[in-house]
Amino acid sequence: MVSSRPRLWITRRLSANTEARAMRDYDVVLNPDDQVSSVDRIVEMSQQVDAILPCHSESFNAEVAARLGMRLKIIANHSVGVDHCDLEALARRGITVTNTPDVLSDATAEVTLLLLLGAARRAAQGDRLVRDGRWDSWSPSFMVGHQVTGKTLGIVGMGKVGRVVADRARGFDMAVHYHNRTRLDPGLERGAVYHDSLDSLLSAAQFVSLHCPASPESHEMMNARTFALLPDNAVLVNASRGALVDEDALLDALDSGKLAAAGLDCFRQEPGGNPEFSRRDNIFMLPHIGSATFETRDAMGFRALDNLDAFFSGRTPQDRLV
Repeated sequence: MVSSRPRLWITRRLSANTEARAMRDYDVVLNPDDQVSSVDRIVEMSQQVDAILPCHSESFNAEVAARLGMRLKIIANHSVGVDHCDLEALARRGITVTNTPDVLSDATAEVTLLLLLGAARRAAQGDRLVRDGRWDSWSPSFMVGHQVTGKTLGIVGMGKVGRVVADRARGFDMAVHYHNRTRLDPGLERGAVYHDSLDSLLSAAQFVSLHCPASPESHEMMNARTFALLPDNAVLVNASRGALVDEDALLDALDSGKLAAAGLDCFRQEPGGNPEFSRRDNIFMLPHIGSATFETRDAMGFRALDNLDAFFSGRTPQDRLV
């Protein structure tokens, strides 16, 4: 018997609540083994389904877009960032693309503060000492880190996540400065100091947190030149995209003392990260888990399904990008 419901391919294993709702409303193809699909698999499935609900692990670049099946009508991303999608190429194919904004701001902001504190207070080094059984002494000069309270935080990208980070940082009495493509209204600024250039912000910030999408304009925005603008012993935090940072320049800045530490949740190579980073005690790292809470995973999955529900009922999805 042929189902009258739209056929949906969910490319990765999502939250149980998301998959249950999807199976209630759609003819669903799941991926219980949670394996990353090859390009050939993506093309094959696009010929068999009306919709794909992918994650950031699946690429829909121009080459892939040109090979997608004519049956496919919508790609409802389980992510905010869509740098894995060539939106222009997909639009030319008449494929609608959506994302899941708003719902992961709190979780990502929490991880940002974890990275900031972990880097400043030498958490990676301290954890390693205790776990390896090498904590055998103490003195007033032991494991001295950098205090966060009262320092200046420079936020690059004052969107939803950046604004939540600013709110959380104010709890540490941090002075919030920011750089954005446009200045926010005073009600959203909440006293934060605006800088109309990245260079100006970096020169004033003891802590820098990146919260902007990967794009040609932001590619390696943190590089040898921009690292040099920071005060000595600054701390860099990146819970956004690995492409924002020149990783060789980051290592040089750590070696020179320009940076005291870095807190990273994303890398140029994912999964895996940069092997050189694991040799540095002054880099605190997480495996790109900024939005990985039970609450947020449900919210992301439901937001993607909301967009699919709207599309297949003839309405414009609230998060339509093309």
